[in-house]
Amino acid sequence: MPAPSWEKDPVLSVEHVTMRFGGLVAVNDLSFAAGRGDITALIGPNGAGKTTVFNCITGFYKPTQGMLRLQHGDGSTHLLERMADFKISATAKVARTFQNIRLFSGMTVLENLLVAQHNPLMIASGMTVLGLIGFPAYKKAEKRSIEKAKYWLDKINLTDRADDPAGDLPYGAQRRLEIARAMCTSPELLCLDEPAAGLNPRESGELNQLLLDIRKTEGTSLLLIEHDMSVVMEISDHVVVLEYGIKISDGTPAEVKADPRVIAAYLGVDDDEVAEVEEALDVVVEEARQ
Repeated sequence: MPAPSWEKDPVLSVEHVTMRFGGLVAVNDLSFAAGRGDITALIGPNGAGKTTVFNCITGFYKPTQGMLRLQHGDGSTHLLERMADFKISATAKVARTFQNIRLFSGMTVLENLLVAQHNPLMIASGMTVLGLIGFPAYKKAEKRSIEKAKYWLDKINLTDRADDPAGDLPYGAQRRLEIARAMCTSPELLCLDEPAAGLNPRESGELNQLLLDIRKTEGTSLLLIEHDMSVVMEISDHVVVLEYGIKISDGTPAEVKADPRVIAAYLGVDDDEVAEVEEALDVVVEEARQ
């Protein structure tokens, strides 16, 4: 049986990561890989340590132990645990969205996409006033930024709302705009913290299509935390399951969905009752076959 993509060509390798807060161990000796070009879902009950893992990957926390290795397609490698958070974004090319939408609500939709491209514009201006005096390199960079913003406006079906304040958009459109803003930084890895939270079924379907399109057309690797299992099972290539900071399952959506340990964790069953869940599952499967 061939090795899965996340083992053959990982974009992110989490190796024996532990995160302690005083006497509390939020993540304990966690290892997993996210495949290049894959959609990888990190799931688990509330308090499982998922957001702590994201915070370690994106530099908000420095893990107590372990290594976080991000490898670009050109072979360059970045050890995220050794980098400042702004370097992880700018150099390692890791972008993130949050469970609570963090748009600049007073800015227009277009401005939100342009502000994400602030760094290349500042570099083109020479970190001075060259942009104000019409320096050619800055003009070219500005044109590229506007074209990229227009491209993403079209992708998220918000071209007709470009000049509206971002705060005036419906909730689902704000979520898509936040993802598009993150994509304007051209990330190697896009981390999404509960992107389907608060969405109705139609908006959730639009989100699924956007994420699948990003993977297909941009080649971006996606890592998401999600409680909506319909989203996870529909679009994920790989699922990693945490419980109390420990990995309890790791595989394809079908493999994870059928894992008794995962079922037990979501039902709140104790460890010594997992065998009973497995036995009950076997009975259900056998009855379905008859």
